[in-house]
Amino acid sequence: MIDMAIFLSKSLLGWLAIQMFLAVVFLFYLYSKKNILPDDQLPKTAVIVCLRGVDPFLSNCLRSLLYQNYPQYDLKLVVDSYDDAAWKIATDISQQVATNVQISPLRMLRYNCSLKCSSLVQAISELDDSYSFVALIDADMVPHANWLRELVTPLTHPKVGVTTGSRWYIPTGNYWGTMVRYQGNISNVVQMFLFGIPWGGNLALKTEIFRETALLDKWGQALNEDKLLCKVLKKQKMQVKFVPSLILNREECDLPSLFSCLERQLLSSRLYHPLWSAVIGDVVSSILVPTLAILLGLVAFLSGESDAAALCFSSFAIYTIGLLFLMLGLEKGVEGVISSQVQTNTKISAIALLKMLIAIPLTQWVYGLAFLSSLRASTVNWRGVSYEVKGPWNIRLIKYHPYQLSTQSDDSKLSL
Repeated sequence: MIDMAIFLSKSLLGWLAIQMFLAVVFLFYLYSKKNILPDDQLPKTAVIVCLRGVDPFLSNCLRSLLYQNYPQYDLKLVVDSYDDAAWKIATDISQQVATNVQISPLRMLRYNCSLKCSSLVQAISELDDSYSFVALIDADMVPHANWLRELVTPLTHPKVGVTTGSRWYIPTGNYWGTMVRYQGNISNVVQMFLFGIPWGGNLALKTEIFRETALLDKWGQALNEDKLLCKVLKKQKMQVKFVPSLILNREECDLPSLFSCLERQLLSSRLYHPLWSAVIGDVVSSILVPTLAILLGLVAFLSGESDAAALCFSSFAIYTIGLLFLMLGLEKGVEGVISSQVQTNTKISAIALLKMLIAIPLTQWVYGLAFLSSLRASTVNWRGVSYEVKGPWNIRLIKYHPYQLSTQSDDSKLSL
């Protein structure tokens, strides 16, 4: 048993060292100098937002999009239906000041892809040739004034086909789900940067990709719009560029809602993630090994093998405390970027620190259970819509109704 304890201890501490190194690389990139193009070098861009229901910060999101520091852009809003509450909010805000906004209902409901993919296919199919780029953003994001300029600038490089940013959650709140989501997102942001994985909630791409590939046809059969981009770009010999344009999200999230969303996201990763084996490796290193260390420590303690028990417990404690310091370091580093955008700072109290420490194993177990659940999942439920999933390109919408207030309450604490 002592040999197994030594192996798990070395594995834990070795993985901690790797994560710390990768976090440092990420922070160096975050603060590296980025060129921002002047107005005359920024081509016309369409910003597309797909709306179903009213996110808590929807009004702020739309107002921020109307005041982007970008010379030529049009805002294209696709709302699920005229009866959706988002329709009134979108029309009221756009009528105040905007001349570059187009609001459309989802006119053709496709039954072999997600509603978001249906909306994207509709919006992009209606664009004329004057648009060089398309930007996508989720309705729960409140972008800063230079968001579009920062996201689009790298696309002027001939080898860059897609740019992607991410969001950053706050480590405070009333729900444990908020803390678990915050910690899980830290790992996701670093992975997206390292592997060049795009995220559809903060993304831009060249319109030539739609003309030269069958991307719209793929979206018309898919559950998820972003992760499949990697294979499309690879065929075009283009790359994904991570843009350190992290957007702060303050919404709360409870654990049941978070678990459902994690299951859906992990299912999408299983279907479309270009490095699914890396996701499995991360699950083993970040979830299975720490859990095995705790279990082996308990078995060793009950068996009277104190040396093995002490080694397991001490290595797990060092690993957990090390992750806490890693998160605090990343939080401090990211804070410098976000505060320059929205002029805000997140103060972490002693109670919040304790919750962060407790939430580390909780996050591992929640993500681990969601991962196992996603392996056997064959249906997806999201905002009152149900899909049957038989394969990456075999999606079937099996339950749909216009978004209602009762559905809104189910998702009011979730933004992921």
